[in-house]
Amino acid sequence: MKGDVRMAPLTVDCRYSVRVSPQMANRIVDSARSILNKFIPDIYIYTDHMKGVSSGKSPGFGLSLVAETTNGTFLSAELASNPQGQGAAVLPEDLGRNCAKLLLEEIYRGGCVDSTNQSLALLLMTLGQQDVSKVLLGPLSPYTIEFLRHLKSFFQIMFKIETKPCGEELKGGDKVLMACVGVGFSNLSKTLK
Repeated sequence: MKGDVRMAPLTVDCRYSVRVSPQMANRIVDSARSILNKFIPDIYIYTDHMKGVSSGKSPGFGLSLVAETTNGTFLSAELASNPQGQGAAVLPEDLGRNCAKLLLEEIYRGGCVDSTNQSLALLLMTLGQQDVSKVLLGPLSPYTIEFLRHLKSFFQIMFKIETKPCGEELKGGDKVLMACVGVGFSNLSKTLK
């Protein structure tokens, strides 16, 4: 990935919080900012606290962080508290710090798509035109590797995988250049005029 990373407005997403103090969002913001400010001071974190009928019936809180590179790539990380009665309770400070570390890991991994959406990009390449499509990804996640196996069994598509070691031009972790010829999928129920 060429260029430096600059942070787009980072968002604290608490739309699904109910019966939780608005102070929880502030605690998440402070802990996330304590990690991210070490790398870049120009960070905007917005809070959104919903209450009443529009917020649902499950108490909780979460954080969505988005970083934008200078060439327009968006990398994201997201964490949410565990639902009540399922798993250990998560402190807002821990959630904020962990989510900020996940975002920094995504920035280090690099590529044109974050690890959460690698499989979506590969699916769109598979279903695309009968032409060569390419995408530069960070190291493949275990989910993406399994997804590639599914694509091979369902669509008989094989990807050309070329590793690009990090160097002067590519910063962060090693990158993977994925290429394939799409199947040319079209909507059969679409009427022609």
